Amino acid sequence: MLNKVKAETSTTDILEDGNSAGLGCCGWLLVLFSLLIMLVTLPISIFMCIKVVQEYERAVIFRLGRITDKRAKGPGIFFVLPCTDNFVKVDMRTVSFNIPPQEILTKDSVTVSVDGVVYFRVKCPVSSVANVSNSDFSTRLLAQTTLRNVLGTKNLAELLSDREGIAHSMQETLDEATAHWGIKVERVEIKDVKLPQQLQRAMAAEAEASREARAKVIAAEGEMNASRALKDASLIISESPAALQLRYLQTLSHIAAEKNSTIIFPLPLDLMQQLLQRK
Repeated sequence: MLNKVKAETSTTDILEDGNSAGLGCCGWLLVLFSLLIMLVTLPISIFMCIKVVQEYERAVIFRLGRITDKRAKGPGIFFVLPCTDNFVKVDMRTVSFNIPPQEILTKDSVTVSVDGVVYFRVKCPVSSVANVSNSDFSTRLLAQTTLRNVLGTKNLAELLSDREGIAHSMQETLDEATAHWGIKVERVEIKDVKLPQQLQRAMAAEAEASREARAKVIAAEGEMNASRALKDASLIISESPAALQLRYLQTLSHIAAEKNSTIIFPLPLDLMQQLLQRK
Protein backbone atom coordinates (compact mmCIF):
# COMPACT_ATOMS: atom_id res chain seq x y z
CA MET A 1 0.00 0.00 0.00
CA LEU A 2 2.87 2.35 0.84
CA ASN A 3 4.54 1.60 -2.50
CA LYS A 4 1.28 2.39 -4.29
CA VAL A 5 0.98 5.77 -2.56
CA LYS A 6 4.61 6.57 -3.37
CA ALA A 7 4.09 5.67 -7.03
CA GLU A 8 1.03 7.91 -7.34
CA THR A 9 2.86 10.73 -5.54
CA SER A 10 5.90 10.46 -7.81
CA THR A 11 3.68 10.50 -10.91
CA THR A 12 1.89 13.63 -9.68
CA ASP A 13 5.20 15.31 -8.89
CA ILE A 14 6.53 14.62 -12.39
CA LEU A 15 3.41 16.08 -14.01
CA GLU A 16 3.53 19.14 -11.78
CA ASP A 17 7.20 19.69 -12.53
CA GLY A 18 6.59 19.38 -16.27
CA ASN A 19 3.70 21.85 -16.25
CA SER A 20 5.32 24.32 -13.85
CA ALA A 21 8.09 25.01 -16.33
CA GLY A 22 5.50 26.34 -18.82
CA LEU A 23 5.59 26.26 -22.59
CA GLY A 24 8.21 29.00 -22.90
CA CYS A 25 8.28 31.83 -25.39
CA CYS A 26 8.59 29.62 -28.45
CA GLY A 27 5.78 27.42 -27.21
CA TRP A 28 3.39 30.33 -26.73
CA LEU A 29 4.29 31.68 -30.16
CA LEU A 30 3.42 28.34 -31.72
CA VAL A 31 0.15 28.21 -29.79
CA LEU A 32 -0.77 31.73 -30.98
CA PHE A 33 0.19 30.80 -34.52
CA SER A 34 -2.01 27.72 -34.33
CA LEU A 35 -4.92 29.81 -33.06
CA LEU A 36 -4.42 32.23 -35.91
CA ILE A 37 -4.49 29.44 -38.49
CA MET A 38 -7.65 28.07 -36.90
CA LEU A 39 -9.37 31.49 -37.10
CA VAL A 40 -8.31 32.01 -40.68
CA THR A 41 -9.57 28.61 -41.83
CA LEU A 42 -12.95 28.82 -40.09
CA PRO A 43 -15.36 27.04 -40.37
CA ILE A 44 -13.35 24.17 -41.86
CA SER A 45 -11.00 24.09 -38.86
CA ILE A 46 -13.93 23.38 -36.52
CA PHE A 47 -14.08 19.80 -37.79
CA MET A 48 -10.36 19.40 -36.97
CA CYS A 49 -10.49 21.03 -33.53
CA ILE A 50 -13.60 19.48 -31.96
CA LYS A 51 -13.24 15.86 -30.87
CA VAL A 52 -15.63 13.48 -29.11
CA VAL A 53 -14.92 10.57 -26.76
CA GLN A 54 -17.44 7.99 -25.58
CA GLU A 55 -18.67 7.45 -22.03
CA TYR A 56 -16.16 4.63 -21.48
CA GLU A 57 -13.20 6.56 -22.97
CA ARG A 58 -10.88 9.33 -21.84
CA ALA A 59 -8.54 11.51 -23.92
CA VAL A 60 -5.04 12.48 -22.75
CA ILE A 61 -4.09 15.69 -24.59
CA PHE A 62 -0.45 16.59 -25.32
CA ARG A 63 0.33 20.21 -26.17
CA LEU A 64 3.86 20.53 -27.54
CA GLY A 65 4.74 17.29 -25.76
CA ARG A 66 3.24 18.27 -22.38
CA ILE A 67 0.05 16.88 -20.85
CA THR A 68 -2.47 19.69 -20.48
CA ASP A 69 -4.38 20.29 -17.23
CA LYS A 70 -2.67 17.24 -15.65
CA ARG A 71 -5.83 15.16 -16.24
CA ALA A 72 -7.72 13.39 -18.99
CA LYS A 73 -10.63 14.87 -20.93
CA GLY A 74 -14.04 13.33 -21.44
CA PRO A 75 -16.51 11.91 -21.84
CA GLY A 76 -18.10 14.19 -24.43
CA ILE A 77 -16.69 17.01 -26.55
CA PHE A 78 -13.27 18.58 -26.08
CA PHE A 79 -11.18 21.08 -28.03
CA VAL A 80 -7.69 20.64 -29.53
CA LEU A 81 -5.48 22.95 -31.55
CA PRO A 82 -4.72 21.57 -35.02
CA CYS A 83 -0.94 22.08 -35.10
CA THR A 84 0.26 21.93 -31.49
CA ASP A 85 -2.05 19.38 -29.86
CA ASN A 86 -2.42 15.65 -30.23
CA PHE A 87 -4.31 13.23 -28.00
CA VAL A 88 -4.43 9.57 -27.02
CA LYS A 89 -7.71 7.76 -26.35
CA VAL A 90 -7.76 5.42 -23.35
CA ASP A 91 -10.43 2.75 -22.88
CA MET A 92 -11.65 2.66 -19.25
CA ARG A 93 -13.61 -0.60 -19.52
CA THR A 94 -12.58 -3.80 -17.79
CA VAL A 95 -10.38 -5.98 -19.98
CA SER A 96 -9.83 -9.71 -19.56
CA PHE A 97 -7.11 -11.93 -21.00
CA ASN A 98 -6.02 -15.53 -20.64
CA ILE A 99 -2.65 -16.38 -19.16
CA PRO A 100 -1.09 -19.03 -21.44
CA PRO A 101 -0.33 -22.42 -19.80
CA GLN A 102 2.89 -22.11 -17.82
CA GLU A 103 5.17 -25.04 -16.96
CA ILE A 104 5.87 -24.46 -13.26
CA LEU A 105 8.07 -26.36 -10.79
CA THR A 106 6.36 -26.39 -7.40
CA LYS A 107 8.10 -26.21 -4.04
CA ASP A 108 8.06 -30.02 -3.69
CA SER A 109 9.68 -30.47 -7.16
CA VAL A 110 6.57 -31.39 -9.16
CA THR A 111 6.16 -30.02 -12.69
CA VAL A 112 2.62 -28.82 -13.43
CA SER A 113 0.99 -26.79 -16.20
CA VAL A 114 -1.19 -23.94 -14.93
CA ASP A 115 -3.20 -21.30 -16.77
CA GLY A 116 -5.48 -18.52 -15.59
CA VAL A 117 -7.44 -15.39 -16.45
CA VAL A 118 -6.91 -11.78 -15.34
CA TYR A 119 -9.44 -8.91 -15.25
CA PHE A 120 -8.09 -5.35 -15.11
CA ARG A 121 -9.03 -1.79 -16.07
CA VAL A 122 -7.35 1.58 -16.46
CA LYS A 123 -7.71 3.59 -13.27
CA CYS A 124 -5.56 6.63 -14.18
CA PRO A 125 -5.46 7.41 -17.93
CA VAL A 126 -2.58 9.87 -17.57
CA SER A 127 -0.33 7.33 -15.83
CA SER A 128 -1.24 4.57 -18.31
CA VAL A 129 -0.04 6.81 -21.17
CA ALA A 130 2.88 8.64 -19.58
CA ASN A 131 4.47 5.91 -17.43
CA VAL A 132 4.39 2.86 -19.70
CA SER A 133 4.58 2.45 -23.46
CA ASN A 134 1.94 -0.28 -23.72
CA SER A 135 0.02 -0.89 -20.50
CA ASP A 136 -2.02 -3.82 -21.87
CA PHE A 137 0.98 -5.77 -23.17
CA SER A 138 3.04 -5.00 -20.07
CA THR A 139 0.27 -6.25 -17.78
CA ARG A 140 0.01 -9.50 -19.74
CA LEU A 141 3.74 -10.19 -19.44
CA LEU A 142 3.74 -9.30 -15.75
CA ALA A 143 0.83 -11.67 -15.10
CA GLN A 144 2.80 -14.60 -16.58
CA THR A 145 5.89 -13.93 -14.46
CA THR A 146 3.78 -13.34 -11.35
CA LEU A 147 2.02 -16.67 -11.86
CA ARG A 148 5.38 -18.44 -12.00
CA ASN A 149 6.73 -16.66 -8.95
CA VAL A 150 3.68 -17.23 -6.77
CA LEU A 151 3.16 -20.91 -7.65
CA GLY A 152 6.88 -21.62 -7.25
CA THR A 153 6.47 -21.08 -3.50
CA LYS A 154 3.53 -23.51 -3.14
CA ASN A 155 3.38 -27.27 -2.66
CA LEU A 156 1.29 -29.48 -4.93
CA ALA A 157 -1.29 -30.03 -2.18
CA GLU A 158 -1.64 -26.26 -1.65
CA LEU A 159 -1.92 -25.71 -5.40
CA LEU A 160 -4.78 -28.20 -5.71
CA SER A 161 -6.70 -27.19 -2.58
CA ASP A 162 -6.12 -23.43 -2.19
CA ARG A 163 -6.77 -21.93 -5.62
CA GLU A 164 -8.71 -19.02 -4.16
CA GLY A 165 -5.84 -18.03 -1.86
CA ILE A 166 -3.33 -18.26 -4.73
CA ALA A 167 -5.55 -16.09 -6.96
CA HIS A 168 -5.90 -13.50 -4.20
CA SER A 169 -2.14 -13.43 -3.66
CA MET A 170 -1.57 -12.95 -7.40
CA GLN A 171 -4.12 -10.13 -7.50
CA GLU A 172 -2.39 -8.25 -4.68
CA THR A 173 1.04 -8.67 -6.28
CA LEU A 174 -0.16 -7.55 -9.71
CA ASP A 175 -2.15 -4.64 -8.32
CA GLU A 176 0.86 -3.36 -6.40
CA ALA A 177 3.16 -3.69 -9.43
CA THR A 178 0.78 -2.02 -11.91
CA ALA A 179 -0.26 0.88 -9.64
CA HIS A 180 2.51 3.05 -11.15
CA TRP A 181 1.04 2.34 -14.60
CA GLY A 182 -2.46 3.50 -13.62
CA ILE A 183 -3.81 -0.07 -13.86
CA LYS A 184 -6.24 -1.63 -11.37
CA VAL A 185 -6.27 -5.45 -11.29
CA GLU A 186 -9.79 -6.42 -10.28
CA ARG A 187 -9.71 -10.22 -10.32
CA VAL A 188 -7.42 -13.19 -10.97
CA GLU A 189 -8.64 -16.76 -11.43
CA ILE A 190 -6.76 -20.06 -11.79
CA LYS A 191 -8.47 -21.96 -14.61
CA ASP A 192 -6.81 -25.37 -14.84
CA VAL A 193 -3.98 -27.34 -13.24
CA LYS A 194 -2.65 -30.17 -15.41
CA LEU A 195 -0.58 -32.89 -13.75
CA PRO A 196 1.76 -35.40 -15.46
CA GLN A 197 0.16 -38.73 -16.40
CA GLN A 198 2.38 -40.75 -14.06
CA LEU A 199 1.49 -38.51 -11.14
CA GLN A 200 -2.21 -38.78 -11.97
CA ARG A 201 -2.01 -42.58 -11.95
CA ALA A 202 -0.09 -42.55 -8.66
CA MET A 203 -2.64 -40.25 -7.03
CA ALA A 204 -5.51 -42.40 -8.35
CA ALA A 205 -3.88 -45.55 -6.93
CA GLU A 206 -3.34 -43.82 -3.60
CA ALA A 207 -6.96 -42.70 -3.46
CA GLU A 208 -8.21 -46.19 -4.38
CA ALA A 209 -6.04 -47.79 -1.68
CA SER A 210 -7.35 -45.30 0.87
CA ARG A 211 -10.95 -46.08 -0.09
CA GLU A 212 -10.33 -49.84 0.17
CA ALA A 213 -8.77 -49.39 3.60
CA ARG A 214 -11.78 -47.41 4.81
CA ALA A 215 -14.14 -50.02 3.35
CA LYS A 216 -12.34 -52.83 5.24
CA VAL A 217 -12.48 -50.88 8.48
CA ILE A 218 -16.20 -50.25 8.04
CA ALA A 219 -16.84 -53.95 7.21
CA ALA A 220 -14.89 -55.06 10.31
CA GLU A 221 -16.86 -52.68 12.50
CA GLY A 222 -20.10 -54.01 10.99
CA GLU A 223 -19.12 -57.64 11.70
CA MET A 224 -18.18 -56.74 15.28
CA ASN A 225 -21.51 -55.02 15.86
CA ALA A 226 -23.37 -57.94 14.25
CA SER A 227 -21.59 -60.48 16.46
CA ARG A 228 -22.45 -58.49 19.57
CA ALA A 229 -26.10 -58.32 18.48
CA LEU A 230 -26.16 -62.12 17.86
CA LYS A 231 -24.66 -62.71 21.27
CA ASP A 232 -27.31 -60.59 22.97
CA ALA A 233 -30.04 -62.29 20.94
CA SER A 234 -28.78 -65.79 21.87
CA LEU A 235 -28.81 -64.88 25.55
CA ILE A 236 -32.39 -63.63 25.32
CA ILE A 237 -33.59 -66.69 23.35
CA SER A 238 -31.87 -69.13 25.75
CA GLU A 239 -33.81 -67.64 28.66
CA SER A 240 -37.18 -68.35 27.00
CA PRO A 241 -37.98 -71.70 25.25
CA ALA A 242 -41.08 -70.13 23.71
CA ALA A 243 -38.91 -67.56 21.98
CA LEU A 244 -36.85 -70.38 20.49
CA GLN A 245 -40.03 -72.02 19.13
CA LEU A 246 -41.11 -68.73 17.57
CA ARG A 247 -37.70 -68.46 15.95
CA TYR A 248 -38.20 -71.93 14.42
CA LEU A 249 -41.57 -70.89 13.01
CA GLN A 250 -40.11 -67.71 11.60
CA THR A 251 -37.39 -69.69 9.85
CA LEU A 252 -40.01 -72.00 8.32
CA SER A 253 -41.97 -69.02 6.99
CA HIS A 254 -38.82 -67.70 5.29
CA ILE A 255 -38.12 -71.09 3.73
CA ALA A 256 -41.70 -71.39 2.50
CA ALA A 257 -41.48 -67.98 0.83
CA GLU A 258 -38.56 -69.16 -1.33
CA LYS A 259 -39.00 -71.46 -4.32
CA ASN A 260 -37.16 -74.52 -3.00
CA SER A 261 -37.93 -78.11 -3.81
CA THR A 262 -36.56 -79.38 -0.49
CA ILE A 263 -37.91 -78.17 2.85
CA ILE A 264 -36.25 -79.09 6.14
CA PHE A 265 -38.40 -79.07 9.28
CA PRO A 266 -36.24 -78.59 12.35
CA LEU A 267 -37.47 -80.37 15.48
CA PRO A 268 -37.46 -78.57 18.80
CA LEU A 269 -34.70 -79.64 21.14
CA ASP A 270 -37.06 -80.19 24.08
CA LEU A 271 -39.16 -82.61 22.00
CA MET A 272 -36.01 -84.59 21.13
CA GLN A 273 -35.09 -84.74 24.81
CA GLN A 274 -38.53 -86.14 25.75
CA LEU A 275 -38.24 -88.87 23.08
CA LEU A 276 -34.84 -89.88 24.34
CA GLN A 277 -36.08 -90.05 27.96
CA ARG A 278 -38.98 -92.33 26.93
CA LYS A 279 -36.57 -94.67 25.18
